[in-house]
Parts: sequence; structure tokens; C-alpha cells
Amino acid sequence: MTNQEQTPSRSFAGIAGIVAAATLISKVVGLVRQLAIAAAFGVGAAATAYSYAYIIPGFLLILLGGVNGPLHSAVVSVLARRRQEEAAPLVETVTTLVGGLLLLVTFAQLFLADELVDLVGHGLDTITRGIAIQQIQIMAPMAVLSGLIGIGFGTLNAANQYWLLSISPLLSSITVIVGIGVMVLQYGKDIIKPEYAFIGGMVLAWGTLIGAILQWLVQLVVQWRLGLGTLRLRFDFKSPSVQEVIRIMTPATVSSGMMPINVATDLYFASPIPGAAAGFNYANLLVQTPLGIISNIILLPLLPIFAKLAEPENWPDLKLRIRQGLLLTAFTMLPLGALLVSLSVPIVQVVYERGAFKQDATQLVSSLLVAYGIGMFVYLGRDVLVRVFYALGDGQTPFRISTINILLNAGLDWILVKPFGAPGLVLATVSVNCSSMLMLLWLLDRKLNGLPWREWTVPILGLTAGSVVTGITSYLTLVVLQQVLGKEGLLILILELCISSLVGLVVFGAIASWMKIPEVNSFVIRMRQRFLKK
Repeated sequence: MTNQEQTPSRSFAGIAGIVAAATLISKVVGLVRQLAIAAAFGVGAAATAYSYAYIIPGFLLILLGGVNGPLHSAVVSVLARRRQEEAAPLVETVTTLVGGLLLLVTFAQLFLADELVDLVGHGLDTITRGIAIQQIQIMAPMAVLSGLIGIGFGTLNAANQYWLLSISPLLSSITVIVGIGVMVLQYGKDIIKPEYAFIGGMVLAWGTLIGAILQWLVQLVVQWRLGLGTLRLRFDFKSPSVQEVIRIMTPATVSSGMMPINVATDLYFASPIPGAAAGFNYANLLVQTPLGIISNIILLPLLPIFAKLAEPENWPDLKLRIRQGLLLTAFTMLPLGALLVSLSVPIVQVVYERGAFKQDATQLVSSLLVAYGIGMFVYLGRDVLVRVFYALGDGQTPFRISTINILLNAGLDWILVKPFGAPGLVLATVSVNCSSMLMLLWLLDRKLNGLPWREWTVPILGLTAGSVVTGITSYLTLVVLQQVLGKEGLLILILELCISSLVGLVVFGAIASWMKIPEVNSFVIRMRQRFLKK
């Protein structure tokens, strides 16, 4: 949809403020959901079965229905360059195509639920296995819903509807929380008894499905109001716009679908290391929560902008926007990574170290957190560049690079696991992300007839140096505080962590301000004005 036909444009910082607030609310509600599941079912049959049954629906919801996923990116890339009247037929045709294909996946889950559970959970006891089979069959329609939600995300993003796009995922969390609350009111403390496991499993499955339905319906209502498509079936699959969506979406989906292969490879090499697989989950949660919020803030406003600047005559402006995306990524990810590296131990202690989570587990997870922190910038920077290729109508290049990286990841896992153990597997992933980013930059340089390398690298290197100083400052502050206050007690750990982080961020802010990077200064000023006004 062209600028003339869209709603009035907002500033990048204004959009980022909306996305930040909505995403934060959604993440907090998601955390409450997990706490409710843990409190109600612990690691009993209901929760264990749900972990296995949710593998396929959860993967599809992230892959196809997630913000910044292949469907979302493909729809934004095409719609942002089309007129308003072209939007509804395109959305309806893509919905018909994707919905029909995913309907087959839904039926496959319904009829092959037993085999799927036995494949991923061959050692489950009879009760847990039975619950998991029922849960898969209940949540099977989420295959279709994931595609519809992904299309809805892309449609709303192209129409500058950011609040609903960022906050709608919390509906799935709310329905699960409400379901657990109703069960607690009805059965009280008895819900922890084994005989209530089946009921608990059904509450989790139905709550998740109803939440996905609500998420799709609220998107659909807004689409209808904006004239961006209805439930009408269209079969104009040969339309140039539809073909463009397919051309971008197909390799992007296959490329994203290769992620589980890399995860499986990492777990294969981690299997001889005690506790490594669980450690990955704990460390990854600490990384993905802030990363998910910041990636939405940066990527959501930029996706339609990239798409509108895809024509050769707009490439000078496109390069400026790519620089903006990379510099904001460096400005946010580099100091965050520095804090994860320097404060990894107290972070893990504050979040996890209680009950069965002892000091040896803290050492393992904190070492993994250090490795994750090193790669924060390249992780998100790669995603920014991938979206540029999608906007240019090129989904093949990221796909080819992902294919190469499967072999590279396996080779680096084999090399680095021996000297570094479990952190070596994370370092292998970081190295693969770094190589991906460099390859994408090199190919983008050729595609856009040259990139201003010096204008991009100098400020990024300066911010990198500033993040190193930030990490050192935070660590030294922590050491001094520990000498004065000690290392025992949750409140003391939280106080030390907050002070050390704040000192480091103040130092980084001073360095970034001294560098006078226009994109960063403008973004910070507008964000400050927006939140102070509120």
C-alpha cells in the first residue's frame, strides 16, 4: 500500500514506543502464564504431556504465525508496494492458499497423533502418553491458525497497525491462565493429584487453542474494518502479487524451518555433557526475552520501509535505513551483551538459584550466558539484513546461506565442544550468525551497487569499544559491591545487579552520546520525549 493511501505515517521512534510497550505487556503476561502452569501442575503428567504435544503447534506458531516470521515478512514486503485496492484480493488469495495447505497438516496431526507422540516421546508412561495424544488432537487446528495469524501480522504491519500486532499474542496466555484459575476454584489443591492430570492436560490444550482462535479473530476484525480482506475464498494463484509472496515466502519458510536441524545438531553434541540440554533452555530464556522485545522494536517499523524503498531509484534512501537498523541494533545489543557477559553469575543467581537449582547449575548456565552475550549483535543484525533481502523480493539468498550454515554449524560444534564444552556449542552458533551476517553484507554490497562501508563500520566499531568498557565497568562495580555488601541474600544480589548494570549503562550512554551518531541521538531524543509526555 502506497504512502498516499495509508494512514498518516508515524516516526520510527513513535512506532518503536508503541511496539515496546505492547511487547513488554505481552511478555509479562506470558511469564505469568508459565508461572501459573508451574504452580498448578509442576512437572506432573499434564505439564509433561503438554511439553510434547505443543512441539508441532508451537513450532508452527513461531515459524508461520510469529512476528517477523516468513509469512509476516513476505506479506509486508509485497503489500507495502501495492495500492490499497489491491490489498484485499491479495490477502484473500494468500489466505486461501496457505489455509488449504495447512489444513492437510491439521488432518495429519489428527490421524497420526499416536505416531507423533511415540516419535518425540517414546519413553512416556501410559497416562502421560494418552494425555499428549489428546492434546495434539485438540491443538491440531493451530496449524491453520498459525498461517492465518502470520498473514494477519503482515497485513496489519503494512497498514501501520502496530499496537494490536504486538499485544495480540497475550490472548493465548490469558486463556490458559483463566482456564487454570477456573480449575483451581473448582478443585482447589486437589489439582496436583494424579487423578486430575487428564483434566489439567485438557485445560492446557483447550486454553491454548482458544487463545489462538481469539488472536486470529481480533486481527480479522481489524482487517475487515480497514478493507484488507475477508474470509472469501480466492483462487487467483497466478496473480503476479501472489506469485511474489510465494517466491519470498517459500524459501524463507524452508530456511526458517532449518532452525530445528541446527538445534537438533547442538543437542546431539550436548548429550554427553551432564545438564547441558537443560542449561541451554535456562540461558536461552534469559536471552530471548529482551531480544524478542528489542527485535520487535527495530524490525517491525523497518519492514514496510524497506519494502517501499526496494526500487533502484530509492536505493540511496534504502541504504540509509539499513544503516539506521544496524546502528540501532548495535546501540541496543552490544551493551546488553556486555552486561550478560560481565554479570552472568548474579543474573542467573537472582533468576534461578533456589530449590534444586544449585551452584553447579549456576556455573553451567552463567557460562552459556556469557557465550550468548558475545553474539547478541550479530544475531539481530543478521535478522535486519535478511529482511532487506525479503523486501527486495529475494528469499533465495537467505535460504542458500541457511543451507550452508547447517554444515558449518555441525563442523564448528564438533571442533568447539572439545575445548569449551557446552559453551562451545553456543560459540559455534554465534560464529555461524557472524558468518551469515558477513555473507549477507557482501551480497548486499553487490546487489545495491556498493555499500558505504566506512560510514557503517566506524560507528559500529566505536559502539563495540564502548560496550567493552561498559562490561569492564559493570564487572569492577560488582566486585567492589561484593566486597562491601557480600554475596549472600537475594535482596543484596538484586541491589548489586541493579547498581552494576546502571553504572555500566551510564558509561555506555556517555560514550554513545560523545560519538554523536545521528540515528542514535534522534532515536533516543524522540523516545525520551514520547515517554516523558506519557
